[in-house]
Amino acid sequence: MGYAFLAGAIAAEVAATTAMKYSEGFSKLGPSLVTLLGYIVSFALLAQCLKTLSIGTAYAIWAGVGTATVAALGLVLFGEGLGLAKIAGIVLIVGGVVVLNLGGAH
Repeated sequence: MGYAFLAGAIAAEVAATTAMKYSEGFSKLGPSLVTLLGYIVSFALLAQCLKTLSIGTAYAIWAGVGTATVAALGLVLFGEGLGLAKIAGIVLIVGGVVVLNLGGAH
């Protein structure tokens, strides 16, 4: 169940971050409210997943998958570039999450 909460936390965080881009510096009410609600939901679900998952692993997955997903959405939704440095960064994030999972609690 911990991973289900974690998946929800990631989805809410990605939605909140994407809405923040659409809020244009919090000048648009709708996207600003989605940002606020998304982060509240994300942290609430992250707190629930920490009941069963180790904090290091859960946070690494939350931050890493969220960052990689937001980078991909930036490419698709906002036409942001995808240079070699960005690709390398995403690969390193994913690799770090894998290593943390492999060395997780026994």
